[in-house]
Amino acid sequence: MSKKNKPDNNGFVYSTNPDFRFKEEEQEVQATLAPAQQKLRVRLDTKQRAGKAVTLVTGFVGLPEDLEELGKKLKNFCGTGGSVKDGEAIIQGDQRDKVLQWLLKNDYKQTKKV
Repeated sequence: MSKKNKPDNNGFVYSTNPDFRFKEEEQEVQATLAPAQQKLRVRLDTKQRAGKAVTLVTGFVGLPEDLEELGKKLKNFCGTGGSVKDGEAIIQGDQRDKVLQWLLKNDYKQTKKV
């Protein structure tokens, strides 16, 4: 398949128009909010993970690099692995209490444990 008719997420695969180009969606880059203004949610999830439990931290508003840094600090504090995908920090295991403790200690005041 040629590069100009590369499929996208909208379901388009091919166009007969020789001048057709897929329009890239521009995402607005938001500045990272201060920790006291972040409304984070900490929850346990096992869906599509072969029964393994992970702790998800969702609701982060800001740059992806800052979310990566937050995920790295949380993984280091909990002493476990994890990753950052789709705007969520994923920490392996049931680490809700530790994550909540770290977030509150670092001025993330409006954190909810679900």
